[in-house]
Amino acid sequence: MENRNKLQSNEETLIVIKPDGFKRGLTGKIISRFEDKGFQIKKIKSFQFDKMEAEEFYNIHRDKPFFNELVSFITSGIVVACVIEGINAVTTTRLMIGSTKSSEADAGTIRGDFGLGLTDNIIHASDSVESFIKESKVIFG
Repeated sequence: MENRNKLQSNEETLIVIKPDGFKRGLTGKIISRFEDKGFQIKKIKSFQFDKMEAEEFYNIHRDKPFFNELVSFITSGIVVACVIEGINAVTTTRLMIGSTKSSEADAGTIRGDFGLGLTDNIIHASDSVESFIKESKVIFG
């Protein structure tokens, strides 16, 4: 029983519906997928990143050639951020959203069903508990 509890831990993670998802009216469809999976929304916020917030949010990519493109895109419109909670939230959420490149994402994943490109891939999700802590502080303080 102890081993099972380690495999199925309740945790929080962050999802951010990017400007393309919000502009296309997909926010409700995306959030409902997580609710249907059994996740609970703990916090939700719609806003527009300013440049400084976006640079802090994507700080892990600062030295990569696509950093400026990420910052430019995420600041281009309204986003909807949610802290969600559930069993193995980080891993399950990453599986649900699919590959970063929408063209490579499996059908049935959020990016596979709705994404149009690499940067305009509908959704961001924290890739670890540590990333969740850093990223959620940028958004929710």
